[in-house]
Amino acid sequence: MSSSPEYATFHFHALHHADQPLLLPNAWDVASALALAGAGFAAVGTTSLGVAAAHGYPDGRALAEARDATMALALRLNGRLACPYTVDIEGGFGGDPAQVAELAGELAAAGAAGLNLEDGLPGGGGLQDPVRQAELIGAAKERAPGLFLNARIDTHWQVDTPPPLSVTLARAESYLAAGADGVFVPGVVADEDIAVLVAEVPAPLNILFAPGRHTVARLAELGVRRVSTGSLLFRTALQAALGAAEALRAGTEPPDVTGTGGAVLGYEDVQRLVGE
Repeated sequence: MSSSPEYATFHFHALHHADQPLLLPNAWDVASALALAGAGFAAVGTTSLGVAAAHGYPDGRALAEARDATMALALRLNGRLACPYTVDIEGGFGGDPAQVAELAGELAAAGAAGLNLEDGLPGGGGLQDPVRQAELIGAAKERAPGLFLNARIDTHWQVDTPPPLSVTLARAESYLAAGADGVFVPGVVADEDIAVLVAEVPAPLNILFAPGRHTVARLAELGVRRVSTGSLLFRTALQAALGAAEALRAGTEPPDVTGTGGAVLGYEDVQRLVGE
C-alpha cells in the first residue's frame, strides 16, 4: 500500500464499502499494532481502554493524560504500518467543539485515516445531548474532512434496558447530517436489531464483536460493514499473561490461549517486529 496519507484515508473509506465487512482489530501500543498489521489485517484501530489502562489510567473519564497517551500512540504509528489506522478518542476527552476539532486535525497530521467519537458521557454519566454531539462531529469534520469519522452511539452500551431502536436511529440521523461517515452501535447483539439498523442507517454500520453471540460471517450476511474487536484483544492478552504467570507459580504448563500448542513469539520475532 502507498505510504501517502491521502491514499491511506481513501483506502480506509473504501474498505467500508467492499464486498466483505472490514474486520478491525484494536491495538493498544505500537507492538500490537505492528503485529496486527503484519498479520495482514486490512486496517487497525486503537482501543481507548487498552491505551488508557496500559498507561495506568481508567477509560472513559475524559482524562488529559489519556488524551496525551492516545495522541502519542498515533504519532508513533505514523508511517510504521502497512495499512490504515483509526483512533478511538472516547467522547473527545471532554473537549468542546474547538478542542475536538484540534484533536481531529492533530490525528490527520499524524497520518490517521479515521477516528471513533462516542456519545457516552465520561464516567458512565449517560448520553451526550445529540445536538451537542452533532456540534462535536461537525467541528471535527470541518477541521479534518478526509478522516473517516465513526459516530459511536452508546444507547445500548453497558445499560440494562436499552431504549427503543428509534432513539438510536434518531441519533444516527443527526450525526450523519453533521458529517459522520459511519455509525457504530456497540452492545447490539440480536440479529433482528442489527438488521433494522442496517436497513435504516444510510451509512456503513459498525458492530462490536460479541464472543459467543456473533460470527463475522453472520454479521456479513446481515449487512454489517465494519466489525470491531474493541478491548477484547487487550483483555485477552492480559488474561494470557496472568494465566502464564500463575501456571509457572503453580508448577504447571501455561494455558494454550493462542491455540498454537503453547507457541509464543520469540525474542527475535519481537525485535524484528519493531524494527530493531
